[in-house]
Amino acid sequence: MLQYSSRRFDKFSSKTVRSHDSGIALLKPRTKTAVFTDNERYNFDMNEIASKQVNSVDRLAERLKYARISMKLTLVDVESQTSVGSSTLSEFENGKREPRLPQLKELADLYRRSTSFFMSDEPLPVEIVLWRQKPSSPQVEEIQAQLLRLIEQYHRLEQWCDSFEQVNLPSVSGDPARFTYQQAEKLAHDFRNSNGLGERPGQSLLRVLEEVSKIKVFHMPFEPSGSAACTFHEQFGGAILLNSQNVRWRRNFDLAHELFHLLTWKVFRRAGEPTFGESSPHEEKLATCFARHLLMPQETIQIAIGMQVGERTKLSFEDLFEIARQFDVSIEALLWQMSFVYRLSKQWVLENTEKLRDRISFWDKRQHDVPPVRPLRFEALANEALRRGMISTGKYAEYVGITRREAMRQIEQEAHDDAEVEIAHP
Repeated sequence: MLQYSSRRFDKFSSKTVRSHDSGIALLKPRTKTAVFTDNERYNFDMNEIASKQVNSVDRLAERLKYARISMKLTLVDVESQTSVGSSTLSEFENGKREPRLPQLKELADLYRRSTSFFMSDEPLPVEIVLWRQKPSSPQVEEIQAQLLRLIEQYHRLEQWCDSFEQVNLPSVSGDPARFTYQQAEKLAHDFRNSNGLGERPGQSLLRVLEEVSKIKVFHMPFEPSGSAACTFHEQFGGAILLNSQNVRWRRNFDLAHELFHLLTWKVFRRAGEPTFGESSPHEEKLATCFARHLLMPQETIQIAIGMQVGERTKLSFEDLFEIARQFDVSIEALLWQMSFVYRLSKQWVLENTEKLRDRISFWDKRQHDVPPVRPLRFEALANEALRRGMISTGKYAEYVGITRREAMRQIEQEAHDDAEVEIAHP
């Protein structure tokens, strides 16, 4: 099973101090006391303080530059969007000066980072967002930064509410150059069975990934529409980003497609390999194969088609739509799986997809729903954190993506509606 590291805090070995600005718990570890003479103690303390000051400035400078470059912003770009001048920012990034807190907050907002990110003593994280089809710049940098920020917020909420759990995915190993379609098909079969997804997994896949596998799933609108993304963060866990502009059955296929990348993260994301930061065409085909077999098991598809067609030899659009609806997939995905099951050509799929394109588009528009950006559990944890006094009203509003006034109105409403259900014992 993949192991995801998390920092757990022992109340007997450290003292927790609440930072009201960032909402992050800062730890002050207890240390053993050594015995020094007065002179030795003075020299030791001053050297330690000086060392910590230098390291702190260097770390802050490094993270400021990293965050800016991650957004593909120049010094002039930052100057035009904040009150921080380019020469001043250059001094910050070279460790010659430290920003004041309002300046740091302004830069953090622009870079879509928490202020605690810049104060961290940890090494810079390896942040890889894997795209099925990457949007153009600067949209992609904005989306990636927003996704990583949401994942961090989700992780903080889990910690504050004592609800953090490790990602629960099976461990997959192998040679990326020799990973076959048969392996992808078997992986889909094993995952479906081990998680009790049944014969029509599309109807419960999202719930299982969020509640059982502990994957964080978010939705945002972006172009191109046929894209999705995933990421794995050593501290915050695994996450998938789906396009909210797509209909549910297209999102389902994207969800299964990105699941393959998370399952095989350690296979294909190896430092020094060409596929470390981007997936190869072969890996994308494997992910598509996995998604088809996960959502549309071969035997079940054959039975469903047989039941629908009866004694006839042809399937109408209505037949295809009904089968696709049962499996919660698109008609196009169904056609590709049928081509595999019945050994039909790629040309057969393309011709029929084109023939049915107008009707598919019509039904997609009729069935379109817009999912929320954040999972329901994310918002529930934010409510709990607010009730516990772990975050302020302003921080709550930031986390759930509403204005402070809306947050105040919501809190007032909940205060009136707050009630408990009594369970009568027999």
